[in-house]
Amino acid sequence: MAEKWGISHRRVNILCNQERIPGAQKAGSRWIIPEDAEKPVDARIKSGKYVKAERTKGGIQ
Repeated sequence: MAEKWGISHRRVNILCNQERIPGAQKAGSRWIIPEDAEKPVDARIKSGKYVKAERTKGGIQ
């Protein structure tokens, strides 16, 4: 699924642990994900697009 969705294996594992992939089941140390599972919307980005923070002279770089 990581390759199909274009994300890392670690990110898929996190999504499964957060129960954000419907039908995903844990079998031992691995997750079983249905073939037709949809990629969850990325909840980390609130505005719908990624906006990189602008750097300022006195700010964090």
